[in-house]
Amino acid sequence: MSVHPIPKKSWASRFRKDVLSRWQLLLLLAVPLAWYIIFCYVPMFGVQLAFKNYKVRLGIWDSPWAEPLMRHFTRYFSSYYAWSTIWNTLAINLGCLAIGFPAPILLALVLNEINSLRFRKILQNVTYIPYFLSIVVVVSMLKLFCDQRYGVVNLLIQALGMKAIPLMESERYFRPLYVISNVWQNMGWNAIIYIAALAGVDTALYEAATVDGASRWQKIVHVSLPCILPTIVTMLILRIGQLMTIGFEKALLMQNDLNIGTSEIISTLVYKNGIQKGDYSYATAVGLMNSVVNLILIVTANAVCRRTLDESLW
Repeated sequence: MSVHPIPKKSWASRFRKDVLSRWQLLLLLAVPLAWYIIFCYVPMFGVQLAFKNYKVRLGIWDSPWAEPLMRHFTRYFSSYYAWSTIWNTLAINLGCLAIGFPAPILLALVLNEINSLRFRKILQNVTYIPYFLSIVVVVSMLKLFCDQRYGVVNLLIQALGMKAIPLMESERYFRPLYVISNVWQNMGWNAIIYIAALAGVDTALYEAATVDGASRWQKIVHVSLPCILPTIVTMLILRIGQLMTIGFEKALLMQNDLNIGTSEIISTLVYKNGIQKGDYSYATAVGLMNSVVNLILIVTANAVCRRTLDESLW
């Protein structure tokens, strides 16, 4: 008796079956996918403006190419403010990375160690609320607290016998104020992903550590942190990939003529030249340069983490 082999299903039939069996999940995916296509990929069509002398009446396609082609990039790097804006952007992000990245991890670990459910929820809500405040409100609060005459901070400084400090009008204090307010506003929200990662840790590991006589600190170091290390590495890589990116809104609202030396960053420069002055080609060139640097940073960070920690995005 001869045995006939079962015919294999074609790739198209297998694909159709998988799609039909998971159509609900694919439908959920369609909305964020459409958002990314419309707002992230379609605008890439305008990247060519960085290599053209854009004329509004001619449109993107018919505007003439710049001569030389890299004219707008050369114009930026030969300007007197190029390296200062790069350094200001990098310095602020390095400060946010050094303080703002470990802060939500520490908060998540603290919340994980609190036994009182009620107190834990109260602390979570207190740390979450600032994230939902408008940037305009946050900057307004900063200006009120740091006012040289009647701000709470300066009243405390004067109570200690020192002179009031013009915090919002000083180049020296712009970066600390930006970093501290940024950590305060985003720490609770950023801790959510680490809280979720800690919730997935097997409780048997903590029980085994308790049996072995481990203290609470030793459980954190040898159980909690190793278990959430993949999440930490992933978030670190993504954060490094944004070292040259800062939203212009907060820096622009905190900016004035007295602190312009440290408050002028790449995004505010792009906003002023692109939106206020209408120099779209130049602003696009600066923004494109910024995006390319971020791409290089995230690829480099991923490679370093893969080799040193054996954890990476890809």
